[in-house]
Amino acid sequence: MATFEQRKSGWYQAKIRRGGFKQSRTFEKRADAEKWARDIENQIDRGIFVPREEAEKTSLADALDRYLREVTPGKKGAYQETYLIKAWLRDPLAPRMLASLRSSDFAAWRDARLAEGLSQQTVRHKLNLISGVFTTAAQEWGIPVTNPIANIRKPPVAKARDRRLMSDEEKYLLAAIATANAKDKDGKDRSNPWIGPVVRFALETGMRQGEILGLEWKHVDVKRRTAHLPETKNGTARTVPLSSVAVAVLEGIARPIKGGKVFPTSESAFKQAWQKAVRRARKAYEKELKTAGAKDEAIQADSHLTDLHFHDLRHEATSRLFEKGLDVMEVASITGHKTLQMLKRYTHLKAEKLAKKLG
Repeated sequence: MATFEQRKSGWYQAKIRRGGFKQSRTFEKRADAEKWARDIENQIDRGIFVPREEAEKTSLADALDRYLREVTPGKKGAYQETYLIKAWLRDPLAPRMLASLRSSDFAAWRDARLAEGLSQQTVRHKLNLISGVFTTAAQEWGIPVTNPIANIRKPPVAKARDRRLMSDEEKYLLAAIATANAKDKDGKDRSNPWIGPVVRFALETGMRQGEILGLEWKHVDVKRRTAHLPETKNGTARTVPLSSVAVAVLEGIARPIKGGKVFPTSESAFKQAWQKAVRRARKAYEKELKTAGAKDEAIQADSHLTDLHFHDLRHEATSRLFEKGLDVMEVASITGHKTLQMLKRYTHLKAEKLAKKLG
C-alpha cells in the first residue's frame, strides 16, 4: 500500500514500495496523490511499470551533450550537426527535463521560429535532430521517453534550389578570392589562401565542399588526372576525372613531402572566407554599377551575387558537364549522384545553350 504524508508546505507526498520499486511524488491535493499511487501500483502489478527517474533528471541539454560526444562524431555531416546542437543548447527548451517535454512544446517552438523568419528547411533540420536525440535516448541509453517530434507537423521540404552563376558572377567571384583583394581595414592580409584554389577546383569537378576539404594527396594522381574519394556522403567511393584546369589548380599547390590534405583548412575557416569573398564580390559589382551611372534603386534590385551558397557551385559544375556534351551516366560517375531524380536537382541547363543544339 502507498503511504501519504502532508508536508509543511501543505502539499502531499505519496510513497510507494512495491515489487522491488520505490517511487515518490508530491502533489498539491491528496486526491491527486492517491490517484497517481493507484495508477503506479496497477502498472507494477501488471508488470508494465517503467521507472522514469532518469527521464525526470536528464535535461534536453544533458542529452544533447551526450549525443554530441557519442553519436555526432560518427556522422558524415558531423560539422553541420555540431552547429545545430550548439544552437539548441542556447534554446530556452534546453534546461527542461526530457520527461517534461511534450509535442505541444515543440509545435509551439516550430511556429515561433517560422514566425521569426527561420527557413522551413532549417526548422526541419533542427526538429529532426531532436527526434534523433529522443530515439537514441530510448533505444540505446535506456531512458524511458517517447519521441515528442513523431506526432507534430514538420514544415514541408524546401523546394530544390536552381541557383547557377549568373552572367559575370564568376568574374567578380574569382577576382574577390584573389589574396590581393582580401585586405582588412588595417591593411593587413588575413585572407584564407585556400579559398581561391577550392572555388576553382569546385567549379571544375562538381565535388562537395566536404569532399574537397577532405581530399588527401595520397588519393590524387596528377598523371592519370584523377582524384579518388574513398568515402562520400552517399556512402559510395568514386574516382573523379580532373580537367586540365583542375590539374593546374593542383599543380599550383606546394605538395608536402609527407602528404596530408590537399587543401589544409577547416570547414569553419573556409565558411568564413567564402562569405567574406561573396561580400567583396558584391561590393565590387555595386561599385562598377555606380560608376556606370546606375541608380541606388536599380542596384538594390539587382540580384547578382546575392544568396550565393558554396554548394551552388556543385549545381553550376554539374550543369556545365552536361553542356559540354557528357551523357547522364558519365556525369553521374563524376558527381556521384545515385539516381536520375537527384541528378536533376543539381542540373539546370541554360536555355540559350540548348537552343543552339536544336539549331
